[in-house]
Amino acid sequence: MTNTPPTRPYRSSGRPEVMFVMERLIDIAARRSGLDRIELRRRNLIPEHAMPYRNPFGMLYDSGAYRNVMERALELADWNGFPARRAAARARGLCRGIGVANYMDTATGVPRERAEVTVMPEGIVEVVIGTVSQGQGHDTSFAQLITEWLGVELDTVKLVTGDTDRVVFGGGAHSGRALRLGSIVMHAASREIIEKGLRIASHVLEADVADLSFADGRFVVTGTDRSIHLFEVARAALEHHDLPEDLRGPLGAISDQTVPEASFPYGCHVCEVEVDPDTGTVRIERHTAVDDVGRAVNPMIVHGQVHGGIAQGMGQALCEQCYYEPGSGQLLAGSFMDYAMPRAAMFPMFHAELSEVPSTTHPLGIRPAGEGGTTPALAVVVNAIVDALSEYGVEHIEMPATAQRLWQAMHGRERQAA
Repeated sequence: MTNTPPTRPYRSSGRPEVMFVMERLIDIAARRSGLDRIELRRRNLIPEHAMPYRNPFGMLYDSGAYRNVMERALELADWNGFPARRAAARARGLCRGIGVANYMDTATGVPRERAEVTVMPEGIVEVVIGTVSQGQGHDTSFAQLITEWLGVELDTVKLVTGDTDRVVFGGGAHSGRALRLGSIVMHAASREIIEKGLRIASHVLEADVADLSFADGRFVVTGTDRSIHLFEVARAALEHHDLPEDLRGPLGAISDQTVPEASFPYGCHVCEVEVDPDTGTVRIERHTAVDDVGRAVNPMIVHGQVHGGIAQGMGQALCEQCYYEPGSGQLLAGSFMDYAMPRAAMFPMFHAELSEVPSTTHPLGIRPAGEGGTTPALAVVVNAIVDALSEYGVEHIEMPATAQRLWQAMHGRERQAA
C-alpha cells in the first residue's frame, strides 16, 4: 500500500550515514589517486591552531585536537605493525584488513533545560530535572556533579525525572543534550544555593558573610573552628523565624536556561578484521577508539556508552537488514527471530581511550558522549573489510557486509571469467 516503510531516528541520527559516505569516499579517493589514506586524512584535518573554526556552512567548531586524536588511535592500534599481522593471516589462508575513520558529531537538541535543586534538612539533595535516562547513568553522573559542587555524599542526591507532576519543563535525552545542558542548570542552581546558604549561615554563626567560606559541605568562619553543615543550614532556613523573609523556607534554587550553541564531540576509530575467503565470514579482531568528550564526568560511563555504540554500529555494518517480500511489501524480518542482531561473541575487547580537550562553549568544558561509538562504526568496519578484500580488486561493499555478500564480491569475477 506504500512505497516507504515507517522509520524512527537511529542513534546519532544522520551522522553515522554521513560519516560512512565521507570516510568511504576518502578511502576510495586515496586508492584511485595513489595517496596513502592516512596522509590524505592528515592533510584535511583542521589544525589545532585554527580553532575556533567556522566551516563553509557557518557552523563554528569551538575547540579540538583532531590530528592528535587520530595519531593516538593509530598508535594504540599499532597501525605500523599491521603488515606483519596481515602476512601471518595470509599464511593461515585468511585475508586481513585494517580501517580508520574519523568522525565529528553535531549535538544540539532542545536548547532549553530546567533544574530545581533543594537541600532538605533530613540529609537529601533533591534534583528535579527535565531529562530522562535510557541507561546513560544519569543517577551517577548527575549526582557526581552535585557532590562536587555542594560537598555532600553521593548517596544523598535524589534525582527526580520523568514525573510530569514535578517537572515543569524538560527537553529529555536526545542529541547528547542531557548532561551537557543539565550540568549548566544544576551548576547555576547549586551556586545560588551556596550564596543563599552563606547568608543564612552568617545569621546562625553571627558572622559577616565576607568572613565565611564554603568547602566540603560546610560553611566555615575563616580562622576559627566554627562551622555549620549545609543540611543544618537547610534546617535553619525552615526553623529560624528571625531570618529575613527571602531566606526562609526550603533551601533551594531554580535555574531555567536556553543554550542555543551546538557542541561537537569527535574522535577516531581503527578496526581490524579477518575474512575467510572460502566462506566470506568476517571476524572482528581488534577495535580501537579514541573519543573526545571534553571534560569526562565519569570516564567509565563514557567508555560503556562508546562500547555500546560500537556494537550497535557494527551490527548495522555486518548483519542487520530489513527484508521485504517482493510484490507484497510484507516485512519478512518481522521479529528478532528473523532479524540478525549482533551477539557478544562477534566482538573483541574494545580498546577505548578518552581525549579531554575542554569545550570552550560550555562553562564546564563538557561535550556529549552518547553517540560517539555509533557515528564512526559503520565506516571503520567497512573500510577494514574492503582493505581485506583489496587483493580481489574489491573497491566497495554495501552494508550489511554479510558472508554471502563478501563471498560473492571476492569470487564473482572468478565466476565471470570462468
